[in-house]
Amino acid sequence: MVPFFDDMTSPLPYAVALLLLLVVFWRRLPRGARVTGVVVEVLLLVSMTPLGAAALARAVESRLPPPHACRAPMPTTVVVLSAGFSRPPHGSGDYAALQLLGLQRMFAGVALWQQIPDARLVISGGSRTPVPVAVPMANLAEQMGVPAAAIEIEGRSHSTWENARNVAALSPRVPRRIWLVTSALHLPRALGAFRAWGFEPCAWPSDPPGEPLRLGPGLVIPEGRSVETATLALHELIGSVEYGWLEWWHARHPPNAAPQTP
Repeated sequence: MVPFFDDMTSPLPYAVALLLLLVVFWRRLPRGARVTGVVVEVLLLVSMTPLGAAALARAVESRLPPPHACRAPMPTTVVVLSAGFSRPPHGSGDYAALQLLGLQRMFAGVALWQQIPDARLVISGGSRTPVPVAVPMANLAEQMGVPAAAIEIEGRSHSTWENARNVAALSPRVPRRIWLVTSALHLPRALGAFRAWGFEPCAWPSDPPGEPLRLGPGLVIPEGRSVETATLALHELIGSVEYGWLEWWHARHPPNAAPQTP
């Protein structure tokens, strides 16, 4: 669940703040400012409807490679990216503290791992708490039947860029060709980061992209789930600009080490 008022990319707090400003200062505002404020308010409200949120999500997911685009030979290493904690964990076995997105990614990663004989499962994600996010995720994977010897933890990352950088620095080295498991909205940015650090990642979304909409008047009525989707989509759209610059800079200042050839 996305904390609507904690995420700077959520349209909800901006819509509330702008509405209050328009109501309080309406008579003092010049005509141009009124028109601009109303237009922005309408756009914010539309983004929080199922129709608007789906349009934002589509703008992100359109950058995903087509299904079955991964060429042979198929990777034998599965890299799962965490999504943080929803609250401070009570120990390394507190699975309930994991974000729902992280649980979805872990379930999808284990399901993929089960399809690949002798696969290696790498779980990446740190935390500001004493317990890295990757630790309870790894414990959960063990509970789901993945042997501890097949799991590798990268527990220092605090961003997608650090996920890619720190996975590339693991020892023994992670092969260049990997399956990259994360949410569909997160995949385009994550794929770019891992490519920048020398990987050839194959996309494996933990949730199906392009969820169909139900026709009806509810399509144009703001709702909580749509606020969550819009927040995630806007986060990725803004983040893709930052990561585009990081990838450009990284290409001109390559690191000394890169993932090995499979």
